[in-house]
Amino acid sequence: FSPQVDSANAGRVLASDAAVFLKKSGLTDLVLGKIWDLADTDGKGILNKQEFFVALRLVACAQNGLDVSLSSLNLPVPPPRFTDTNSPLLLSGTASSDVPWAVKLEDKAKYDAIFDSLNPVNGLLSGDKVKPVLLNSKLPVDILGRVWELSDIDRDGMLDRDEFAVAMFLVYCALEKEPVPMSLPAALVPPSKRKPVSVPGAMPLIPPATSTKDSHQSLPPVGILAAKTPLTQ
Repeated sequence: FSPQVDSANAGRVLASDAAVFLKKSGLTDLVLGKIWDLADTDGKGILNKQEFFVALRLVACAQNGLDVSLSSLNLPVPPPRFTDTNSPLLLSGTASSDVPWAVKLEDKAKYDAIFDSLNPVNGLLSGDKVKPVLLNSKLPVDILGRVWELSDIDRDGMLDRDEFAVAMFLVYCALEKEPVPMSLPAALVPPSKRKPVSVPGAMPLIPPATSTKDSHQSLPPVGILAAKTPLTQ
């Protein structure tokens, strides 16, 4: 165990210590609660080394779009990613750029067809063109706001072909009752957007500018979708 989670060096992890550490995965409390319940098999609120390993594997599954269930434990996934720079499990940016994109080729073709049908300009769709597609999903407004935040990776208020595919992927996940993550997992960052120096999955959500001078420029036209979404983490 790393001293970060086993502060007493007792060979086990208390719920309070584990919660602080696991939150650095960027997953929602709902997902982390499910992971804890599966890992803490005897319900004592303490994880031994084997149970903590199970929790880490489930974090990796969730970050890569797989079900949080014991049946996912045997599936091949990259190591879990945490935003703490002291973590021994932190993936370097170069390694994370090798993670295969979670959007499958056949799904990408479908998303591309929708993208082209919305008449992109210079390969970009403005927020007002994307908004009806998002609203058509009938998902809650706060979820759609988070989908927009996560998919507009370069924060330009427009979605290119790859960013639109991310938005559609997240919408379909949400429709399947999969939780929309708080930060974009490395596996969902399009290869075209990956930078060797940064760590995808540890990207903060940048709140829109608050000054009246440039707020109308920095907020996308779907700003109303994000209105209920917390601007900071």
